Amino acid sequence: MSIQTRRERERAERERLIIAAARELVEAEGWEAVTTRRLAERVEYSQPVLYSHFKGKDAIMAAVAVEGFADLAAELRAARTSAADPRQALADVGAAYAAFAEQRPALYDAMFTHAVDLPPAGPEAPAAPHAAFGELREAVRPLAGEDDLGLLTETLWGGLHGLMTLTRGGRLRHEGHERRLALLLGRFSR
Repeated sequence: MSIQTRRERERAERERLIIAAARELVEAEGWEAVTTRRLAERVEYSQPVLYSHFKGKDAIMAAVAVEGFADLAAELRAARTSAADPRQALADVGAAYAAFAEQRPALYDAMFTHAVDLPPAGPEAPAAPHAAFGELREAVRPLAGEDDLGLLTETLWGGLHGLMTLTRGGRLRHEGHERRLALLLGRFSR
């Protein structure tokens, strides 16, 4: 192994360590608790080392969001591929999306509500957000009929995101959440 290869591997390991520490901190205490000083203490590196990997908190948040999209894609894929039929796949994907938002609120916020430095959907965007959206699209595909698949998937995503955001924000009562989710997904699986 060359020195350059070892250095690249060590750099990637430090980045993974920083991102993991940020995820732990944010899930325990929220984004306000994530500072470069606290992260430096947790990973036992100096703040300049953190800045050699990330420009600042926003860049760390973007890296955490990308990991979150990868996690979401995996969970949506598992839900979709384990279903017995297309309607059940859509219901399971919708439930998995909702569970992800409920169980990882700070991560969900980094992915969808905080202004992070991630390029919008397009070829320059990281692969993980494309994969997550792709799982939604594949759940919708068998039920799309003559509708534009991309637009229909965006509409489903908008509906899911809206329900989760409004419910988590207290604008919709939690007690009707399951019924609203079933209504939304039922409209898409007709």
